[in-house]
Amino acid sequence: MSEQSSTETINETVLAGLDPNIVRMYKKDDEGVLVFREAWVDAGGAGDPDTDEENTDAEASEVYFVVNHGTVGHLSTSKDVVVETVEEAEAMLAAFAEQCAEDGYAALKREDQFLVVAQFALKSGRVSDRDKHLAQRVKDALTPHLAWRGSGVLEKFEFKAAPHGLGKLNVYIVAPDAARAVANIKVCIREEKLDFTKLTVATGAIDEPESLRAKHSPTGTTVFAL
Repeated sequence: MSEQSSTETINETVLAGLDPNIVRMYKKDDEGVLVFREAWVDAGGAGDPDTDEENTDAEASEVYFVVNHGTVGHLSTSKDVVVETVEEAEAMLAAFAEQCAEDGYAALKREDQFLVVAQFALKSGRVSDRDKHLAQRVKDALTPHLAWRGSGVLEKFEFKAAPHGLGKLNVYIVAPDAARAVANIKVCIREEKLDFTKLTVATGAIDEPESLRAKHSPTGTTVFAL
């Protein structure tokens, strides 16, 4: 399998199931601190024809409307309520978005955010099962860690060859606050024991990979290459 097709397969596997159907909005408070609100519908299979058929003789799946809010980079506060139907929850989601807009919150476009790359040095340029397992573990750890802090969304994974027969795992993250994302990534990778000593984290403009500079690296250098 080629490096490109291997990377595409990993992306399909690792990023499968990430939910884009979240209303997430940001603003700066009176002290200039970036805060966020988000909400989503957790239908638990309700409204899915296959699931509904399976649950014909069982208790129907509960539908939740979930609201989460906090300061970017810090653990947020979440609350959920049970509602009667998916339609009711979706109406609440629309009302939530409208209220956030009235309160000065706005969704951030991709181009208004930053690119953060968490890079892991690998022992070989050939992607091994261990490397794939590392990618999956990083996804499992970083996705909720960043999400509950409003500090970034994983966009893609990429395996690259490095000099001297070595390799790299690049994890691309879109972040509203680059510094907060870097801090959160470092804490998460260290706490989860995910090869922290092999980690470099770089930040730059969203569609300008040449602007990436290391903000954390094992050697302390700011030089960075994907």
